[in-house]
Amino acid sequence: MAFHVDKSVNQPIQLPQFEAEDITLILKREDAIHPIISGNKYRKLKYNIANAIESGYETILTYGGAFSNHIAAVAAVGALYKIKTIGIIRGEELQAKVNTNPTLRYAKSCGMVFKFISRASYRSKDSNIFAKTLLKQFGTFYSIPEGGTNALAVKGCQEILTAADLKFDYICAAVGTGGTLAGLINASSQNQQVYGFSALKGDFLKEDISKFVKKDNWKLISQYHFGGYAKINTALITFINDFKAINKIQLDPVYTGKMLFGIQDMLQKNEFAKGSKILVIHTGGLQGITGMNLKLKQKQLPLIQ
Repeated sequence: MAFHVDKSVNQPIQLPQFEAEDITLILKREDAIHPIISGNKYRKLKYNIANAIESGYETILTYGGAFSNHIAAVAAVGALYKIKTIGIIRGEELQAKVNTNPTLRYAKSCGMVFKFISRASYRSKDSNIFAKTLLKQFGTFYSIPEGGTNALAVKGCQEILTAADLKFDYICAAVGTGGTLAGLINASSQNQQVYGFSALKGDFLKEDISKFVKKDNWKLISQYHFGGYAKINTALITFINDFKAINKIQLDPVYTGKMLFGIQDMLQKNEFAKGSKILVIHTGGLQGITGMNLKLKQKQLPLIQ
């Protein structure tokens, strides 16, 4: 892909209210790859887009919600490579809100065509019947699953870690669909521990991740989801804003903000071994902040700065 970078910048970070000379914290700035197609979205799409182009597809179809980083990234790739993109969007009511929703408005500006479906229909999106309906309506297309996770996505995410990163004791990343963590696990050495901080309630992601990995040096941490996917509160907002003020790095509220909040809590509880070197993956997702702030403003909560 035209904006490919071979290496991300590894940047030392400080966490609010935590100081320990024997713990090293480094943030891998995958978010700096591209303004929209950043972090794990670039990694997940890299080989999928190459495969679609090499296979002669002229249309890419994918799935997502109102503020999906994946939808925005696929739309941006479509505009970059002059490929038609179709987004199957969860929630029929969003059809009337495209121009006021920053993510959908951006995707539309990139040329993405939308199909809005009910949440009930969306739960059946992986069925053969639904696939036939899409084929009849749109013709032949290259399908990428919600969140982008498939075998090619995992292959791309394996490239996040470099040989130099093998010196770290812990690799930490946020988890949405599990593809990024699976890639990190596959690329890790057996003596490294890979921690995945789930943005969703429940432990069902363990099964999804296990489909792509054979190693056992990983753990899914599920107590820092703040109530579920895209749920946040004042404590998390304050943490994100404080982190930016100290480190001059923006975190997103759905994934990386929750992960680093969790890492700080675990550090304060001495859950990392003394002398540890911890590599934290910044997976991007910053485009969703504008939409989140619209919600926070409606709820009269502090905004993400």
